[in-house]
Amino acid sequence: MTVLRFSGILLLVGVLGLSGCMRYQHAPLYQLDSGDISVPAAGQGIAVLLEPVAIADYLQREVLLQRQLDGSLTAADDARWAGNLAADIDQQLLRQLASRLDSQRLVLAPGIAGFVPQVRLALSITRLDSGPQRPAVLEAQWRLAGGDGKLLDGRLVRLEEAHSGSIVDQVRAQSLVLQQLVEQLALAVETHGAPVPQPEPARKPVKAKPEQPATPRIPVVEPMRGEGEVFRF
Repeated sequence: MTVLRFSGILLLVGVLGLSGCMRYQHAPLYQLDSGDISVPAAGQGIAVLLEPVAIADYLQREVLLQRQLDGSLTAADDARWAGNLAADIDQQLLRQLASRLDSQRLVLAPGIAGFVPQVRLALSITRLDSGPQRPAVLEAQWRLAGGDGKLLDGRLVRLEEAHSGSIVDQVRAQSLVLQQLVEQLALAVETHGAPVPQPEPARKPVKAKPEQPATPRIPVVEPMRGEGEVFRF
């Protein structure tokens, strides 16, 4: 009797586990969208070193979280991220910035041998979520430094985007706020990272040569031949 009861428990656990696995495997997978970007021409543009994006602890999971009206977060039953969200944001930042700056010279830290950055960009995301009745919200801080590490600029950012409530539209809205953030970053890089034009050295004024007094013309005496010697001036 004990053996039969134990076997029944094992069977029940197996069925529940299989059901959970099947449900987990069939959940739709989502990725952030890059928007309309293009691949820049090779070997041109500003050199940017991108630090790995730091994201909040609650975002470091595959499940797609839902922000409720009371501010709490619950896991979506039928949606999850397709892979690591932090790694996805790293690649989104790299590709979108490269397109907007028209530069192939963007490298993720720690960089590669021989790469000399003109600017260094660090980004920290403390919030990126939405809910059926809550807009997509992105809260972040970014810092821009020169190639020598000196701070050039930095901002605290909060962006919002409305959506229809479906998971698909929530991911679209989250993608849009990230794209808006990248536009701000691209503008900052262009403003602070472009080389400052150096003024041309002042030219010494050329001293005008003093005018030489005109040499007086000496009349030439020409003899006139005739009956007598007549001199004409």
